[in-house]
Amino acid sequence: MALVFDDYSRDRIGWFFGLNGWQLGTLVATSLPVFFAVRSGSWLAAAALSGAWLLVLLVTVVPVRGRPATGWLMASLSYLLGTVAGWTQFRSRAAMGRASSMDAPDLPGALHGIEVHDGPPRGASLSRVAIVQDHAARTWAVTAAVVHPGLGFVDAEERAHQAVGLGGLLDLASHTELIDEVLFTVRTVPDDGAERDLWMQRHRRADGPLLARAVNDDLREALTQASVRTESWATIVVPETRMTRAARQCGRGLDGRARVLYGLMGEVEAQLRGGMAMTEVTWLTSPQLALACRTGFAPGDRAGVVAALADRDQADSTRAAVGGADPGAAGAGDGVGDVSAPPRIAADVPWALAGPAGAEATSRHYTHDAWSSVSATIKLPDSGAVMGALAPVLTPSEPGERRSFVVAYPILRQSTADRQSATREWSADLGEELRAKAGVKMRARQRTEALRARGLDGKLARGHSMTRPYAVCTVTVPSTARVEEFGRRLDASVRRAGFAPLRLDLSQDLGFAASAVPLGVSLSRRGDA
Repeated sequence: MALVFDDYSRDRIGWFFGLNGWQLGTLVATSLPVFFAVRSGSWLAAAALSGAWLLVLLVTVVPVRGRPATGWLMASLSYLLGTVAGWTQFRSRAAMGRASSMDAPDLPGALHGIEVHDGPPRGASLSRVAIVQDHAARTWAVTAAVVHPGLGFVDAEERAHQAVGLGGLLDLASHTELIDEVLFTVRTVPDDGAERDLWMQRHRRADGPLLARAVNDDLREALTQASVRTESWATIVVPETRMTRAARQCGRGLDGRARVLYGLMGEVEAQLRGGMAMTEVTWLTSPQLALACRTGFAPGDRAGVVAALADRDQADSTRAAVGGADPGAAGAGDGVGDVSAPPRIAADVPWALAGPAGAEATSRHYTHDAWSSVSATIKLPDSGAVMGALAPVLTPSEPGERRSFVVAYPILRQSTADRQSATREWSADLGEELRAKAGVKMRARQRTEALRARGLDGKLARGHSMTRPYAVCTVTVPSTARVEEFGRRLDASVRRAGFAPLRLDLSQDLGFAASAVPLGVSLSRRGDA
């Protein structure tokens, strides 16, 4: 029997009949004019003010599609201001012919403040890991491409073991006192058949049987339409405020921060390979990260990049053969003055072209180049969830459709977690006492939340970490398709997985950046943590 994980609670528990502090303060402040009117005997004014107070009550307390009405009002005003000012539309500098440097990222929206550095040589291969600096959020991040065998054919015991490994990873990140957030990004991409085409070009014989060629061509067409590829990344994010002191002890500057990140990468990689059973963990270099970013915005560009990489490898092999024993000699194998040497091929995606040529954020979807995306958050069910429950969300409904999601684990400091645990326990006790004195019976859900709030303190005392997990899923289709229809299919897939979808209206660009581009962008981060 699969183990169900349901030991989680709401982020905040209202201590006064479910109301939090700002809601209660707003209602009390707006009710004062009503009492003043009653005291002075102005009954008509008191009735009018009572009607206004009821309107404030509805706006403040009653949620609308998961958000308070005040939140919708602020988001609508911000979106309207951005539309009037032209902030919702993006045009890259390269598309306008103004790109001054091909190494400088030119990304839209929440990715605008991203800068990518090459870290010092690392390991036996001397690879230079890409270090992502977010100037807007003041964070540093590194991303690893991971390969996991999946949970579809494992038993309940192995799933529970990997769940314990995930908890161990979060506890490890909390104990470092540096890692602020761990993100897992997964993309299910329609197979473009690029690798198969290269294999067939290299192994197909010109004098082969016509029937065998026809069968291979038919298989290629049928399998390509029905196949998907899964790409997964793990990203760790460190805020600048936590990084400064540790970097000062390691040499300051970019090198000092790179040394701190390299140490964290080693700890995280050991936990990924051990507790979470990852078979491969490869920390991305700058060209690899640029390719992941580019294919996030334009899934159809991957086939051309794969072909260019294959041509470059073949050209390098030919150049090395032509150069002989001394490939570094003048004129040997450099493609200059040697007609037998093939020209050099620039197969890597420059950061100036890693983003879209144009993008526009509308209220219900996000348009980037020739693609459109719809994003939604996932609400945790009261009945709990099992490991691998999000698998239906990644299943495309039609060929050419891409699904992606990010599962983020923002980690609270131990002092913050202890303070919030004490506040939650106090709120639960006070709310229970107030209901008992008022003669209001507690509902089953309220009793469950109170018990979980009281049990949280014991878990923190045993050394566990506190996190506020959330997930964002996105569907990406060509702009010629009916994006709203695919958005409804995404919602249906989320419900089929046992969760409740909540469309990220007015924030589609941020939802896409967080769930489809593995650069460490977070929905829960407003600035430096």
